Amino acid sequence: MAQQQQISLPAKLINGGIAGMVGVTCVFPIDLAKTRLQNQRNGQQLYKNMMDCLVKTVKSEGYFGMYRGAAVNLTLVTPEKAIKLAANDFFRHQLSKDGGRLTVFKEMLAGCCAGMCQVIITTPMEMLKIQLQDAGRLAAQQRVVPSVVTTLKMGGTSAVLSRSYNTRPAPQVMRVSATQITRELLRTKGVTGLYRGLGATLMRDIPFSVVYFPLFAHLHQLGQRSSEDPSVPFYWSFTSGCLAGSIAAVTVSPCDVVKTRLQSLKKGANEETYNGVVDCVRKILRKEGPGAFLKGASCRALVIAPLFGIAQVMYSVGVGEFLLGYTPNNIYST
Repeated sequence: MAQQQQISLPAKLINGGIAGMVGVTCVFPIDLAKTRLQNQRNGQQLYKNMMDCLVKTVKSEGYFGMYRGAAVNLTLVTPEKAIKLAANDFFRHQLSKDGGRLTVFKEMLAGCCAGMCQVIITTPMEMLKIQLQDAGRLAAQQRVVPSVVTTLKMGGTSAVLSRSYNTRPAPQVMRVSATQITRELLRTKGVTGLYRGLGATLMRDIPFSVVYFPLFAHLHQLGQRSSEDPSVPFYWSFTSGCLAGSIAAVTVSPCDVVKTRLQSLKKGANEETYNGVVDCVRKILRKEGPGAFLKGASCRALVIAPLFGIAQVMYSVGVGEFLLGYTPNNIYST
């Protein structure tokens, strides 16, 4: 059994890495829309919905504007997904007794441990990605925010308030790289600067893993051909991953909104700052209402569903096993 774990772990790391890269490439524009929708405040709404956000992004920033921050994700998503998926399998293996079936509680515990492990990579990755994704929204906000000026009526003595719009050239989206942001954070705040919002990230990722992994395991089991043949078709693995991922994503969406707000270093006009998770929750409730915690929920579900669907297909097909020169079948027969 130890040999099985030793052989299969590198394959699982490869599967998770490939799945992460493919998934991010496919759904990154939706993730960008999610970040911008979550960060806009009531009364300063630039985007009506996901499609409106993507259309306006392409018009103002070009097609590749939808992929701002993608390089950070592609660089770090490989270890992030590898840690998440492989850690869950590792803890499930440790919690199982003589290969017996895990209880729901132990499945949730394994997911909890996996979620705690992944934040080592997730927090700085999300921190850098959010700054790059939100730069376009901040520039767009500067173009449309009106200013109120006081003018005198010709021949009169009473002052009249009139609304004038800034007619200077539209500000360009600041081309800041992830390297520049990292250097500045390390210079001013040290390593802890990259882990701003760690508490909110844990608050999101642990419940997500607790919901996702047990739900996926039970949905996946429904696709087994028979008790004698426990194999599952790859399309069922994809469907199970998508469904479990979307449900878990919507469940923890309020935590994701809080995390996004806390990790946004630059604020737009009249946007408040937050001193921790509790302060952020309190201010959002008071100024925007409970509905603000579901901003970008549909986008997040559309991002997470294919990401984990693809990841589970990689596990089902056995890409990592193939690259290492053996098949999933002879792992378990070893």
